[in-house]
Amino acid sequence: LLLLFLALEILSNCVSSRLEGNLCERSLASCVSLFVLLPCTALAVYYLLLQTFILRLEFLLNAVLLCFYGLEFLLGLISISAFSR
Repeated sequence: LLLLFLALEILSNCVSSRLEGNLCERSLASCVSLFVLLPCTALAVYYLLLQTFILRLEFLLNAVLLCFYGLEFLLGLISISAFSR
């Protein structure tokens, strides 16, 4: 699962840098980025809550990661609504 998490993060970074969604104000690239964010969030929740053994550091890092994912999701929705006008 950790390798899947890594692959999804690399895909998210490649999509955002290759398609230049926010730089060119393209809503499709931002939608794809938000679509890739959903499985990343699910894996972060798994590592936060459903994993059998978890360290306090892992708990803290995954909680911070989920906060950043939430912020990314909100800002992505705002940018998509601004780009579609």
